[in-house]
Amino acid sequence: MPTPSSDTATKSYTLGLVGARGSVGRELIALLQRHSAIELTSAWSESNAGQPIEGVPGMSFEAPDLDAWRESAPDIVALALPNGRAAEAVAALESSRRPPALIIDCSADHRFDASWVYGLPETNRSRIRGAGRIANPGCYATAMGLTLSPIRDRLLGVPHCFGVSGYSGAGSTPSERNNVARLTGGVLPYSSVGHIHEREVSCTLGVPIRFAPSVAPFERGIVMTVLFELDAPTDEQALASIYREAYRDEQLIDVIDGATPRVQEIVGRPGAVIGAIQVDPAHPTRGAAVCVIDNLLKGAASQALQNINAALGLHKLEGISP
Repeated sequence: MPTPSSDTATKSYTLGLVGARGSVGRELIALLQRHSAIELTSAWSESNAGQPIEGVPGMSFEAPDLDAWRESAPDIVALALPNGRAAEAVAALESSRRPPALIIDCSADHRFDASWVYGLPETNRSRIRGAGRIANPGCYATAMGLTLSPIRDRLLGVPHCFGVSGYSGAGSTPSERNNVARLTGGVLPYSSVGHIHEREVSCTLGVPIRFAPSVAPFERGIVMTVLFELDAPTDEQALASIYREAYRDEQLIDVIDGATPRVQEIVGRPGAVIGAIQVDPAHPTRGAAVCVIDNLLKGAASQALQNINAALGLHKLEGISP
């Protein structure tokens, strides 16, 4: 793990952000401004190079230049690049004379790599502590993982997950999934088979799942409905108590009784809400639950900061406000 840097009297660690222009990068920059132990020392963006960074006085986006880190990279490097581009950046960083002690990849490029730690903090914090290479989970995968992990050992058969995301989850490159005019008044299903987050959750959870995503005409947030069958009959009170016990010490995860969590109420918040926990009275092994998250925060940036804090042994909510 990095040792405290001597570059600044008030911050202990330096951080470089690659891919700073996108939505995830912007959210992470905003969070880092509240962090007492990490100094953002560089933010690289191909398209915004030379432009000032909003909310960071005196700092501008830089053109990507991995050679600049050939001698000594920052203590921490956060990669907020499109899928398929992180591996090249990691290879260049690893060849530095002083590679970063911690790299966190927010793309999907290392989520299936056993040499990287999967960074869902609420379920994998013991492995994240002290880790030097962390794969940040996908946004849909976060909502599914939080919903299924507490009941993983009681699952019978294949859970079915239906996720609806705001159009910010489609990124900034124009497509039918972020064309607001085309989305207005409807919901657009896509990738109903073989979605990468279906494979991600099946792999990291160790049980097969099915997942069908859709995008709706709101900007941000995810509502995930999960249908499952358990290996023994239960009731709603007992099922809810499993979730409450699982997340008893997690300030960012709220478990609510009875009510259905609303996606519009999670926007701008760094955690998750699990609710609408139900059991079919006619078939008491069949259950359902709903999880909502902000796809740009718990689904990306605030989760990345949770992972950084855990890896460095800092307070788990440093820089993050519930």
